[in-house]
Amino acid sequence: MKQIKVILSPEAEEVYKYLNKQSKKSKIERSIINSLSKKVDLIKVNCHYGDPVPKKLIPKEYIEKYGIKNLFRVELPNYWRMLYSLVDGENQIEIIAFVLDISDHDAYNKKFGYK
Repeated sequence: MKQIKVILSPEAEEVYKYLNKQSKKSKIERSIINSLSKKVDLIKVNCHYGDPVPKKLIPKEYIEKYGIKNLFRVELPNYWRMLYSLVDGENQIEIIAFVLDISDHDAYNKKFGYK
């Protein structure tokens, strides 16, 4: 069985740090951080845990910036979303779940062109 490693993009890591800092004084951010940890654990067990996003709906920004060919969406509390892609690891026995974005509902809608 291949090992699954979860890595955050710089943008996702920035949001994660913000949420972690805010979680000390806000229940909403704390619930998002707790859920995020649980979802990462689920992805490590089943890399296809998230809802697959159809290829034609993958934002061009992700394709151009990271060269991704697949995208999965995971729902978090308070209408937040986590988006990740699966890529091959540096060796044959590893899969990388590359977290591209952690965003609130408005930012998610804007990125996908929803109104």
